[in-house]
Amino acid sequence: MQINFYKYQGTGNDFVILDNRNGEYSSLSKKQVEAICQRRFGVGADGLMMLNAHADYDFEMKYYNADGGESTMCGNGGRCLVKFAYDRGIIKTVYRFLAVDGPHEASVDLDGSVSLKMVDVSGMQQQSGSFVLNTGSPHFVQFSSNVMAEDVAKRGREIRNSPPFVAEGINVNFVEQTEDSYRIKVRTYERGVEDETYSCGTGVTAAALVCYHNDNGFNRVEIDTLGGRLSVDYDKVGDSFQNIWLTGPAVQVFQGSIQL
Repeated sequence: MQINFYKYQGTGNDFVILDNRNGEYSSLSKKQVEAICQRRFGVGADGLMMLNAHADYDFEMKYYNADGGESTMCGNGGRCLVKFAYDRGIIKTVYRFLAVDGPHEASVDLDGSVSLKMVDVSGMQQQSGSFVLNTGSPHFVQFSSNVMAEDVAKRGREIRNSPPFVAEGINVNFVEQTEDSYRIKVRTYERGVEDETYSCGTGVTAAALVCYHNDNGFNRVEIDTLGGRLSVDYDKVGDSFQNIWLTGPAVQVFQGSIQL
């Protein structure tokens, strides 16, 4: 089977994208998806996405982790898939697409970056100074005084496989607050990849919500990751977070084909 693919990245979070509007790739197995995502023997990516047709939306997003398993929402993936749709000639002022966590809106900005509206978030839990919340995917957020000195792969793997989280898995974020209340640094260990990634869209969103600086009202947080800068804008309304927008670059790296 020949797979025609496109490779995109959003702040170093990289994805293989398949145009599946005619359904030709719907039969791909978990093993085949994993093989495509392998960095030494395949194309190499943090995950694989399919752009599917949908009668009620501009398209449907189907996302798979690098281990081949279908997964929860990926923020950077969603932004890259919107840019892919734009590059394929699906031109909209506002994109409306369906993902595993429900409907999303997005737009391609004048500078080529993509803004993606995330799901509303409530129910943030504190656990011994750290935080657990779901931004479309489950996240653990822990503060660090020097995030660049953290052994993210080791510590993230330990937390992800600890008794409260081992069954379902969780993404683990280490966050350093800077002198500016609106700027943070984030490094993320992702389940499904089972390693640190250069960036994680739902992860930086989780970190930004934890680091709100306006108790009630508009917040904007800029986030530095290993792969570049993202921003998250949102409204804090009581104990909930609404109108959450994740913004950053989404770039095609190359396209090609692979024989499975």
